[in-house]
Amino acid sequence: MPLLPEEPQIHESAQGPRATPASGRTAPTPRPVPGPRPVAPPRPGRPGPVRPMPAQRTPREPVVAAPGPSVPAAAPAAATPQIQLIPASAEGALDAAEEAVDLLLESGRVPGEVLVITTGQPHPWAAHELSFGEAAYWAQHDAGDDVFYADASVVGRAKARPVVVVAVNGGPDAVATALPLARGRAGALLIVCGDPQQINSVLGAGV
Repeated sequence: MPLLPEEPQIHESAQGPRATPASGRTAPTPRPVPGPRPVAPPRPGRPGPVRPMPAQRTPREPVVAAPGPSVPAAAPAAATPQIQLIPASAEGALDAAEEAVDLLLESGRVPGEVLVITTGQPHPWAAHELSFGEAAYWAQHDAGDDVFYADASVVGRAKARPVVVVAVNGGPDAVATALPLARGRAGALLIVCGDPQQINSVLGAGV
C-alpha cells in the first residue's frame, strides 16, 4: 500500500539528523553537562570543610516559667466605710470618743490605725503637742505609730487611716465640713459621737 505524503515512513534504525560539517570539518561532539563537583580534598595545612553531624534530639522537658514579681491588680473602687453612730451631747462627745478609742484598742486595733477628729474644742493631747510647734506635731502624725488627734480645721491635711473617730463637741459649721472629710479619710470604719439628728442631716441616710 503506497504511503501517503502526510505519513512519512520512519525506519527504526533512523537516529535523527546529524549535523553536517561545514567546509568538510567534523562536527564537534557535544560535551556532557557538568554535574555537581565533588568536594576537593583538603590542602596540606588547611582544614577541609567539616560538615556538622546531626545532633541527637532529646525530648524537651516542659518549660516552667520562673516566678516573677507579682503584678498588682487594678485597684478596686474605694469602698464606703462602715459608719457607727454613738449618741452623745456636745459636752459628752469627747468622752464618748475616748471610750470608743479604748474599745478599738482592746479589740486589737493598732494605735496607728486610729485618727480622732474634734469639731469644737481640740483634744487635750493635740493642744499639748501643738505647744511644741506644728513641725513636731505633724511629725508624730507622719510617724503613724500612735493615735492621732486633730482639729476639724486641719482634717484636710491628715492622712487616711483605717478607723476615724469624730467627736461632735461643738461648731455646727465645722461639723458640716468635717464629717464628709472624715468619711473620706476612713478606710474601713467611721465612728461619730454626737447628736444623731445633726449627724444625719450632714451624712444623710448612710448613717
